[in-house]
Amino acid sequence: MSRENETGEVEGTPSTGGDLVQSRRENLDALRSAGVDPYGDSYDVTHHAGEVHGRVDEMEGEEVSIAGRVTAVRSHGKVTFMDLEDLGGQVQLFLRKNDLGDDKYDLLEHVDLGDVLGARGTPFRTRMGEPSIRVEDFRVLSKCLNPLPEKYHGLTDVDLRYRRRYVDLMVNRESRDVFVTRSRIVSAMRRFLDDRGYLEVETPMMATIAGGATARPFVTHHNALDMKLYLRIATELYLKRLIVGGMERVYEIGRVFRNEGISTRHNPEYTLLELYEAYGDYHSMMDLTEDMISSLAEEVLGTMQVEYRGETIDLRPPWRRLSMVEALMEHGVDIRAWSDDGDARRDAARLGVAVEEGVTRGKIIDELVEELVLPGLIQPTFLLDHPVDISPLAKRKLDDPEFTYRFEPVIAGMEIGNAFSELNDPEEQRRRFEEQMAQRHRGDDEAHVMDEDFLTALEYGMPPTGGLGIGVDRLVMIFTDSDSIRDVILFPLMRPRIQEMDSEEGIDSSTIES
Repeated sequence: MSRENETGEVEGTPSTGGDLVQSRRENLDALRSAGVDPYGDSYDVTHHAGEVHGRVDEMEGEEVSIAGRVTAVRSHGKVTFMDLEDLGGQVQLFLRKNDLGDDKYDLLEHVDLGDVLGARGTPFRTRMGEPSIRVEDFRVLSKCLNPLPEKYHGLTDVDLRYRRRYVDLMVNRESRDVFVTRSRIVSAMRRFLDDRGYLEVETPMMATIAGGATARPFVTHHNALDMKLYLRIATELYLKRLIVGGMERVYEIGRVFRNEGISTRHNPEYTLLELYEAYGDYHSMMDLTEDMISSLAEEVLGTMQVEYRGETIDLRPPWRRLSMVEALMEHGVDIRAWSDDGDARRDAARLGVAVEEGVTRGKIIDELVEELVLPGLIQPTFLLDHPVDISPLAKRKLDDPEFTYRFEPVIAGMEIGNAFSELNDPEEQRRRFEEQMAQRHRGDDEAHVMDEDFLTALEYGMPPTGGLGIGVDRLVMIFTDSDSIRDVILFPLMRPRIQEMDSEEGIDSSTIES
């Protein structure tokens, strides 16, 4: 019988995928022939590997029971060493024929890298000082039939890491740590808001109108009702209906869907935190934002200073506050000097920023900020006072009516959120929607649609309100020093490969990756 060595290669056979799989299936059959169920029942786990490894001296002689995946095997006649890894870390198993008996020890010949094992024994240090467990009994809990990636390099193919995240998590501890951190961030976010009197709510993911943001939606069809529906692009308008109804502080953490481009910072579905606070405004939202994000960093990472792409980001409040007008002035663009859209286009062309024909002045300002300003905003900054024509749901500034009480928190050159003093005047909101509809008629399919029911809700009276949205995925990127948004989404959408396509669905194979 062939054996795999520490790197996952089968000793004494050609190192081909077929040979490796065949060897594992032979080991599977051998276990069954020996009366062993290779996909066993539940197992009583009392400790984790990392705990035993770190506390071996104080736990010496205490019986422990652990379970995890075999990541290395070293056989020396009547003694075998195995590394067993679980979510808590890794520890060495010391398996001796004298302790296990001949029949049990011989079963180790049929244990492969990647197999899930349960082991019971007592912690100790070997003569080399390695924290270990002297195994008194073990059980195969699940047979791994596919060879693992070579252990010193892990799963390095980025495309394969996203497609087979289960293998990525299995062999790349760094990837596992990212998603553990992500979970802790979301949990801490909930605690932060719950402690401040916010209520977590759930709103529809499908609706007859895709509102609350300017974005292109995904379209679906409800068969029973025979009607077109949209996957939500935001939760805003439903949450503000709750403010009208008297729920003064609400939040939702959930998926939103935007039928737009894919990049290292954009994914068609992503996780969004949205919250609304009656009697607040964008100033109170700034205070909340910097307090929440710095607190999350302190709780989850143990520090308010994080390393991201070689930069030290200091999240401690207060954060810099910078208006769009001031930001562009720092780059030699005086938007106050523009007399019409033509001036805006000429300035954009002078600076090499391409803008589409017919876009509004506000969108040109937004494009200039994105190209010139954002890359340089490494430290946390509130980018304030966005133009009215790209902020249809934000309250107009009293002292500067071309702009709104709106800000975006920017960290490491990325917008990680969006916040307003919410527009609560139903007549002004109707005018804004009508202006957005005019933009749609001119070809802007991302402009906001008319929402009559939301206008009706505003007519009942919505108190002054501050609203905030935070892109959870981008925040996790910064907290975990991840370069791509796909690195922090467990199962990002991928174009299917030919062998994965369902012929019954009639997928055009010319569009599928080989």
